[in-house]
Amino acid sequence: MNVVAMAGVALRRLLRDRRALFFMLVLPVVVIIVIGATVSGFDKFRVGVVDNGRGSLAQGLMSEIQRSRGLEVSRYPDEAAMRVALRRSEVSAGIVIPADFDARLRTGASTAIPVLAEQANQAAQGAQTAIAAVIDQHATDVQAASFTASVTKTQQVVDSKSVVLPSGFSYSAPTMLVLFVFINSLALGATTIDNRRLGVYARALAAPIHARSIVIGEVAIAFALAVVQSAIIVTIGAAVFGVSWGSPPAAAALVVAWALVGAGAGMLTGTLFHTPQQASAIGAPLGIALGMLGGCMWPLALVGPTMRTIGHLTPQAWAVDAWTDLLSRGGSLADILQPLAILIAFAIALLTVAVTRLRHILVP
Repeated sequence: MNVVAMAGVALRRLLRDRRALFFMLVLPVVVIIVIGATVSGFDKFRVGVVDNGRGSLAQGLMSEIQRSRGLEVSRYPDEAAMRVALRRSEVSAGIVIPADFDARLRTGASTAIPVLAEQANQAAQGAQTAIAAVIDQHATDVQAASFTASVTKTQQVVDSKSVVLPSGFSYSAPTMLVLFVFINSLALGATTIDNRRLGVYARALAAPIHARSIVIGEVAIAFALAVVQSAIIVTIGAAVFGVSWGSPPAAAALVVAWALVGAGAGMLTGTLFHTPQQASAIGAPLGIALGMLGGCMWPLALVGPTMRTIGHLTPQAWAVDAWTDLLSRGGSLADILQPLAILIAFAIALLTVAVTRLRHILVP
């Protein structure tokens, strides 16, 4: 009963804070609408093709490239014309299918598919990845074990499935869920700071309420609020914007795991900072920065391997990876066990440190 009472006090204080309710309930939906309506996604890239091949295998590859949902193809008569288009940014990357493509393929020789790019930007990297996926799929279709397609400027191995989230609202809804649940959880740390400064904990301990009950109540309210916000975004995304969240058990497990991460991070900020202003001034920029590193603003598939490795030092990257598996690849709970396990490890670490610090505050 003491745990319920403490959680109820925290909830009533939150409901009276209109600014907190705006950031928790209204702003995420607004951002989802804006991004979903204006961004066509990162799974469509403009590429140029010079087809010098004359055989059936080269024609088959060209057909695969043109049918790819991830590529918008423009054909050019020669490499010089395509380079002009690249310099004008009319296309992000270009490939040249060699004239001896069929002959080299039939003899089992390695066939190089040059990828040209005038700029080393995210669009060019994404186009290279998408082209490599199509070439890999074509190699599988023709069942040529000796066929190896090398891509100039990158040696990344990709599969034929999408490495990014779908476009539109199916991109903005899951990434904004990851971003805002974490940011709002950090902001919730200001409530813990207020409770310390206003003597709420001291009065509760004098009631008497055991310190353990206070800690459990704080964890419960932080976790519950993160789940509620996630549920609101999931519901609005599905009902209003037609977002398919994938396997229900897997999506539910992912929401719970991310809520635990948010609860741990929020409680930790409440024990680290001394004023609510500090929590607000540092928490929101920190959450945004981690969201950028973790792929909430753009897919990590479009950045280099070093930044991708750095990004996966954040829990956001693993959450976005799991949503990508569910939404883009039709994954099941078994397919996201690795990112789920990593997220739970983050949650355990954050909650352990936060609970330990809060207990020391309550019982010096």
